[in-house]
Amino acid sequence: MIRFYNGKILTLADGFDIAEDEVWVDKDKISFVGEPTADILDSQRFEREIDLEGNLLMPSFKDAHTHSAMTFLRSYADDMPLQDWLTKQVFPMEAKLTGEHIYAFTKLAILEYLSSGITASFDMYFKLDDYVRANIDAGFRTVICSSTNDFGGSPEQDEEDFLKFNNTSPLISYKFGCHAEYTTKLETIKGIAKLCQKFKEPFYSHNSETEREVLECISRYNKTPTELFDDLGLYEYGGGGFHCVYLSENDMNIFKEKGLWAITNPGSNTKLASGVADISKMLDMGINIAIGTDGAASNNALDMFREMYLVTGLQKIKYMDASSCPANDVLYMATAGSAKAMGLDDCDVIEKGKQADLVVIDLNKPNMQPVHNITKNIVFSGSKQNVKLTMCAGKILYHNGVFYLDETEQDIYKRANEMLKDF
Repeated sequence: MIRFYNGKILTLADGFDIAEDEVWVDKDKISFVGEPTADILDSQRFEREIDLEGNLLMPSFKDAHTHSAMTFLRSYADDMPLQDWLTKQVFPMEAKLTGEHIYAFTKLAILEYLSSGITASFDMYFKLDDYVRANIDAGFRTVICSSTNDFGGSPEQDEEDFLKFNNTSPLISYKFGCHAEYTTKLETIKGIAKLCQKFKEPFYSHNSETEREVLECISRYNKTPTELFDDLGLYEYGGGGFHCVYLSENDMNIFKEKGLWAITNPGSNTKLASGVADISKMLDMGINIAIGTDGAASNNALDMFREMYLVTGLQKIKYMDASSCPANDVLYMATAGSAKAMGLDDCDVIEKGKQADLVVIDLNKPNMQPVHNITKNIVFSGSKQNVKLTMCAGKILYHNGVFYLDETEQDIYKRANEMLKDF
């Protein structure tokens, strides 16, 4: 059992109040939250006791939309519009990927996630056996979203993967989806809809990332992507959309009515000049919102601190209103909100019985002082330098700048760079 003591605790279980309690972790779960009596404390035997030294323990960040193995294209094809970037640069390079490439470049992404306080990814990619192996070997949690499209995958394969990967490891889960409306034939999408209804499962896809995407969908079906998916019955059991930059009023009503998750990716949308999602309006409507980084080819960082700042900052500019999209709302999106969007309901807050997916934020840094408001400091002035410890499923994978994985970061860097010769 691991004991965290002498620090501040943000549980997010009931608002944003910060307490000076203790948190105990037994195997992969939180076993105690509170202020123990002397008798209770004396009766315990801890394998490790971690003095927080006044720092903050809180639920870890979850990356609710990403393509982990795309680290191999970081800074490879920049300063290009989305469609050219995808069709002329990304797709041709991805066609050369092998399973071993996926393994190596996913491991690289995991290092970056951990150093940003992220313990879970909602990943959409391919060659899933190798992707899953990388996450299990590293001890990292991931939710796979099917990337079925006209270039690969099928509803039949999706069903096989769903049954397989939801029974592989406690760290691995699988959700139905498709890459996007514009890359997937209607018959294929209908096949996925049948799977969602058969298994009573949610559906996720890239949705309304660009204005062109929406207009072309309307020209094909006289419906937006959201309207099309809804009419096909894909949202009968929930789900969500990645990006959601160009949702119409009716789209937002569907998101609200069906309890869908709008998963925003402001770093990628800014870099690709896709636009600014109307997060403030969605918040006002009560729509569920989560945050993802997207892949390192379009961002180019897997950094939740930068995403949080962009979420709130872009809304303030969009509305010319400094009160738009409050910091605490954004912090919730990046932690508990993203966990719920991914179906990780046992990883959302610090509470007895929940999974021990935790991060320690170093408050003893210049950018965190003075301490007027810790949660707003995290969103407005926080950075990866403040991540002191990252724990996933009760295991410390990153602490004081050191990674504790199945191999060293130097070996991961070396292998990833050597594999670039294959492209």
